[in-house]
Amino acid sequence: MDGFKNYEKNNTDGNSYWRGYYNGQRKAQDPYYSYYSAHKQNEYDDLKTSSFYSEHYQKPHKGKIKEMIIPLIIVALLSSVIGGALVGAWFQFGAPALAGDTGNKAIESTIESQPVKQIEIVDRTDFPVTAIAEKVSPTIVGIQVNYRMQDFWFGTQMGSGSGSGIIIRSDGYILTNNHVIDSAAGSGNTIAQGASIKVILPYQKDHSYEAKIIGRDEKTDLAILKIDLSDLPAADLGDSDELKVGELAVAIGNPAGIELMGTVTSGIISGLNREVQISQNHKLKVIQTDAAINPGNSGGALVNSRGEVIGVNTLKISGISGEYEGLGFAIPINTAKEIMDDLIDEGYVRGRPKLGVYFDPRLTEERAEQLGVPMGFLVYEVEPLSGAYNAGIKVGDIITEFNGVRVKDFNELENEKNKRKAGDVVTLKLYRITNIDTREGEYLTLDVTLGEDKG
Repeated sequence: MDGFKNYEKNNTDGNSYWRGYYNGQRKAQDPYYSYYSAHKQNEYDDLKTSSFYSEHYQKPHKGKIKEMIIPLIIVALLSSVIGGALVGAWFQFGAPALAGDTGNKAIESTIESQPVKQIEIVDRTDFPVTAIAEKVSPTIVGIQVNYRMQDFWFGTQMGSGSGSGIIIRSDGYILTNNHVIDSAAGSGNTIAQGASIKVILPYQKDHSYEAKIIGRDEKTDLAILKIDLSDLPAADLGDSDELKVGELAVAIGNPAGIELMGTVTSGIISGLNREVQISQNHKLKVIQTDAAINPGNSGGALVNSRGEVIGVNTLKISGISGEYEGLGFAIPINTAKEIMDDLIDEGYVRGRPKLGVYFDPRLTEERAEQLGVPMGFLVYEVEPLSGAYNAGIKVGDIITEFNGVRVKDFNELENEKNKRKAGDVVTLKLYRITNIDTREGEYLTLDVTLGEDKG
């Protein structure tokens, strides 16, 4: 501090340090600034004269910089390649091995802790349905039906329908449903005037063959057709009595017409001996399957795992909005076997008893009570020269007993009649109205000789 005072004292001349001007006047001298400025300058001069001080500076040579950068780039590239290879090798070999060991240990632990029931499924072929289709499809034909129908407003119109059939003999005999051809059939086994039945072979879809009716049976809904061809592939017929629920079932036919000819669907046997109404007056025990059976499939084949026909597809039950899906039915092939030879040889099923009356379903329990008559089989028509005609049965008679058994409708009378054979004599009890007042009637007992039903 004394130095500062001496400096201030000894430097009062015109060479003193001034800080500047303020409002046109030179500012007063700043003693602190003057002192430190002078002394700092002296210190700087001393540094420049020191032995260790040098102001020399040399710029780096550009060639040396390039020499340093190129090795660095090479090292970086090699590091990237080697690192990528190591990482890839880890994910390809190391990680899967580690995961596999862990997974195997977990699986082994689970197997040891939980018992496993093993079931072996043995099949004869890798694709059984494919093999079945290849074997059976050539024996399934299309049936095209054309017929005349009368319309009140428009007169005579032409109608058509289609179905399926099974070649059962190589000389042109075909098994189908009676309802497939019924609209084109006349009396007996004739074809109605103006109608036709044509057969389309699966390998000749552009050509059809005229068919004739050999025999048909309304009770079993079966019919036999014949075309004039030989050396046809015939289907193998199985044994429907050996079927079990759950077996494989394959349906082959022509749903929705000839356009979809040869359609194959598969399922299982869902039920056996199901009794269904196949017509207004007839019930039949059939095979139930969930293999799709649709209109046009009728008359086609239901086949087992050996490629044998075990049923004739006949109908499908369906409800409003498709409530009943998977309910298809087929006539057991053993039922067909029982009558096929008769239909081919005779045109009808031999030995069946025939009473010769037709049923009027309008008589119900309620109606019978209103009329004051007994409930029974109301005779709608009597066939001339039949057993009923010869016994004196008349239209309007009400049959109440068949051989001592009470009967109230068609099915009950049919069941009792079918227990007999053609030529048997049976006793009928009936109620006959004798006056305008239906309550005034009488009971009669008549003996009837059953005839033979020839269809």
